[in-house]
Amino acid sequence: QVQLVEFGGGLVQAGGSLRLSCVAFGSIDSIGVMGWYRQAPGKQRELVAVSTATGIPTYADSVKGRFTISRDNAKNTVYLQMNSLKTEDTAIYYCNAVRRNPPFTFWGQGTQVTVSS
Repeated sequence: QVQLVEFGGGLVQAGGSLRLSCVAFGSIDSIGVMGWYRQAPGKQRELVAVSTATGIPTYADSVKGRFTISRDNAKNTVYLQMNSLKTEDTAIYYCNAVRRNPPFTFWGQGTQVTVSS
């Protein structure tokens, strides 16, 4: 079993920055992709950014150039640096980890990010 614990959400003005962290606990040996998804009120959960175990990132078009995902495998942690935040970035952000064997997807409890105008 894997537990994901997120840190770093909060309230920020448009144009500001926040950094999210997600620490993985438990049976993490076969964890591959880790990353972040978000869900705004009334909308479906969507990919924000994910990283392979070797650090290859994938970003949603809406955050490219503003958000940066990084991983520290020694600390079992994935980060999301969010710059130039927009009001439309307001959502609950969920950490995600995909176990390779046996295949399973784990989710964190979510952290609220609110961007005010």
